[in-house]
Amino acid sequence: MSQVKPTILVTGGAGYIGSHAVLALKRTGYEVVVLDNLVYGHRDLVERVLQVELVVGDTNSRTLLESLFKTHPITAVMHFAAYAYVGESVSDPAKYYHNNVIGTLTLLEAMMAASIKKFVFSSTCATYGIPKTVPLTEDHPQHPINPYGNTKLMVERILSDFDAAYNFQSVCFRYFNAAGADPNGLLGEDHTPETHLIPLVLLTALGKRESVDIFGTDYPTPDGTCLRDYIHVSDLAAAHVLGLEYLLQGGKSDVFNLGNGSGFSVKQVIEAARAVTGREIKVNTCSRRPGDPPVLVGSSDKATRILGWHPQYPELNEIVSHAWKWHQQRHSDEKI
Repeated sequence: MSQVKPTILVTGGAGYIGSHAVLALKRTGYEVVVLDNLVYGHRDLVERVLQVELVVGDTNSRTLLESLFKTHPITAVMHFAAYAYVGESVSDPAKYYHNNVIGTLTLLEAMMAASIKKFVFSSTCATYGIPKTVPLTEDHPQHPINPYGNTKLMVERILSDFDAAYNFQSVCFRYFNAAGADPNGLLGEDHTPETHLIPLVLLTALGKRESVDIFGTDYPTPDGTCLRDYIHVSDLAAAHVLGLEYLLQGGKSDVFNLGNGSGFSVKQVIEAARAVTGREIKVNTCSRRPGDPPVLVGSSDKATRILGWHPQYPELNEIVSHAWKWHQQRHSDEKI
């Protein structure tokens, strides 16, 4: 008789990466409860596709969290609930510090009160700031250049202090450009507003947008456009399950990069989308955006070595193909 796996609380589980993590947990045999305020998350994906319990609420509500931990046998928490628009974090930092830092601290305190001390945290490569060396490794200096990156770094430091003071174990994943969709088309990326390159390119292919912008063609890269590390969202989700199991088996707190280890340029992404969709995609060439480094690529050697993580979908065409399948389904009102 197989052992029953524990119940995991996934905050932000109605969002892009969180929902894929829920799917990976379910497929691995875990019971899952999702907490999401639905500001950016999608109720239909949790209730119709994932078919797990959805608690609508906010990590800033200590009362709600205490009730949740009393009524559910939760063993560990995966925390994805965060605002993640870099530009908005610059124009409205209060919103980001309140949600990403205070909301997380409230969650951690409620966990401590309930004697739950296993935590998997969705961090970001934005904590590094402008790369001094590429590929980025976990010991690269952390100097965020925007409030969003600052909020994630603050939580990492809180978790380090909680580990030292309270024996509270955590795994922090700093990941690069999440991309793609569930290979079976069950889940995918659906942001409002959308800021990520691959969905913007595919929405252009679908006729939902007139064109896609290329910000800078004079970078010191092979084709003059920025290189980014695109990591398949299902590979990210698999890493979170491995990180959870590492903690449940007694692993010590640690930090891991999650990336492909190779970069793809903006022009390469657009060409891949043209190949996958068979459609022309109109582009506009714009000037550089301030703060955009030419190359942002991470080393995931540590995650491979300690967690046994290997990306299953490293190829750009496969990432774009899975995303295209999802976008066609999600926007089925479009004649395609």
